[in-house]
Amino acid sequence: METDKPLTPAAERILTVAGKLFYDNGIHAVGVDTIAAEAGVTKKTLYDRFGSKADLVALYLRRRDERWREHVRSFAGPRTTPAQKLLKVFDALADWLDTENTRGCAFVNAHAELPSPDHPGRQVITASKQWLLGYLRDLAADAGARNPVRLAEALLVLVEGATVAASLDVAPTAVATAKRVAKSLVDEATAA
Repeated sequence: METDKPLTPAAERILTVAGKLFYDNGIHAVGVDTIAAEAGVTKKTLYDRFGSKADLVALYLRRRDERWREHVRSFAGPRTTPAQKLLKVFDALADWLDTENTRGCAFVNAHAELPSPDHPGRQVITASKQWLLGYLRDLAADAGARNPVRLAEALLVLVEGATVAASLDVAPTAVATAKRVAKSLVDEATAA
C-alpha cells in the first residue's frame, strides 16, 4: 500500500475506527466487516483504500508509532539536559498510559497476535522498539554515559516492564518506580 500520499476522509475514518477497535479488542477479534460498518463505509471501500487487513494493521501501527514518538519528544523541553531527557521518557510513558492507552503497549499486543515475520505490521513493531532504543542510546551518549548502549538497554527494559506492570494493575506505581531506578542508573552511568 502506498502510504506517502494523503488519505481520503473515508480512509482516515476507517483508520481511526480500526485503530480504536484493534487496540481495544485485538487485531484478530476485529473483522473488516465490523470496521467498515463502524466507519460507515463498504468493505469494498476499505479494500480499495488499504488493499488488505494486513496493510491496514501496518498503517494503524505506523500512525500509533508516529504519535508515540512525538509524545516522547514533547516531554523533552529545549532547556532539558540529556540526562533529564532520559528520565522524561518515563514522564511521557506515565502520561501516555493515563490517557487512552489502558491496555498496555499496542506494539507488544500486536506482536503477540502477528506471529508471521512476514506480516507488514511486524516491521513497524520492530522499528518502533528500535527507535526508542536508539533515542535512549543517543541521549545516554549526549549525557556522557560511559556505556550508552548498556544504559539504553537497561532503560528500555524498565520502560517495557513498567508498561506491562502498569497495564495489568499489578504495580500501580510501576512507572514512578521505574523512573526512580532509571535515575539511579543514569546517575551511576554519568558519574565522573
